[in-house]
Amino acid sequence: MSVRRLYETTYILNAALEDADIDAIVKRVNDFLEENGAQMVELNKMGRRRLAYPIKKKYNGFYVYLAFDAPAEALPLLEKFFFLEEGVMRHLILQLDPKLREFRKVRAEAQAIRAAAMAEAAKTGMPIL
Repeated sequence: MSVRRLYETTYILNAALEDADIDAIVKRVNDFLEENGAQMVELNKMGRRRLAYPIKKKYNGFYVYLAFDAPAEALPLLEKFFFLEEGVMRHLILQLDPKLREFRKVRAEAQAIRAAAMAEAAKTGMPIL
């Protein structure tokens, strides 16, 4: 049995694609990972953004963040899948440290608590210390 690890990938799609085509590519990536034993943890379609530098003479891209739990054998297959998928301009796959994942979760909870406190303070007119 292979060891399962947490990974995250961010990939950039051609922003000139229609929304339906972008959704189809994201679905193909997710289906491909599930076929190869991965479980999705988080999916965030970050949307169209200007690139820091041109890629394939394109100045805008559609960013997608995906966190998943998968066996190590799935990574070379995913690399090849990204390479062969026409709409994908760039991708990066990183192994995610479980401590970092926990830190992000705690930080998000703290931000939610702070936002709730700010909303309550705005409603009552009380300052937050």
